[in-house]
Amino acid sequence: MNKINEGEGSTRRRGAELEGAILQAAWDELMEIGFHHLTIEGVAARAQTSKPVIYRRWPNREELVLAAILNHLPTVSVPDTGNLRSDVLLLLNELNEMLQQIGPKTIHGLMSVVSDIPFSDILNFRRTNTMTVILDRAIERGEIRPEKVTPRITRLPVDLVRHELLITLEPVSMKTIEEIVDEIFLPLLK
Repeated sequence: MNKINEGEGSTRRRGAELEGAILQAAWDELMEIGFHHLTIEGVAARAQTSKPVIYRRWPNREELVLAAILNHLPTVSVPDTGNLRSDVLLLLNELNEMLQQIGPKTIHGLMSVVSDIPFSDILNFRRTNTMTVILDRAIERGEIRPEKVTPRITRLPVDLVRHELLITLEPVSMKTIEEIVDEIFLPLLK
């Protein structure tokens, strides 16, 4: 009897198990050596698989990195403090922490080489939906006027935090986040 049937040897990983191992390997490589040094070969070696297995799932390094990032982003909780300002500050602080975990150089690197994948839209998708819920609650409480809420204004605070991080390549301070909310975002909704 062969070892695989006897349970003595390893079996080939497939499906979700294999994909999870590849995404974890890509994330680990990204965190250890960075986007510009990450290779499919390195990910394959770390995941103990082959390059063709990876290329069957992701056509290039950029899409693999995007998948790894999205796989590791935590689920977003929608703040509900009963106050628009507090909710937006909590959301932006969470976003800031997540962007720092990914790293501004990784984000910048991806954005500079990926023209057909809307990386900012992918990252922003969860945030925009969260911001929409926050704004809808503020409208229900009478804090803001619904006619002032546009898609661009909804995206604005997230875009400004991301922009600040990418331009400075430094963590965005709480003071800067408060300025974005108090001096730019909230006045647009009044």
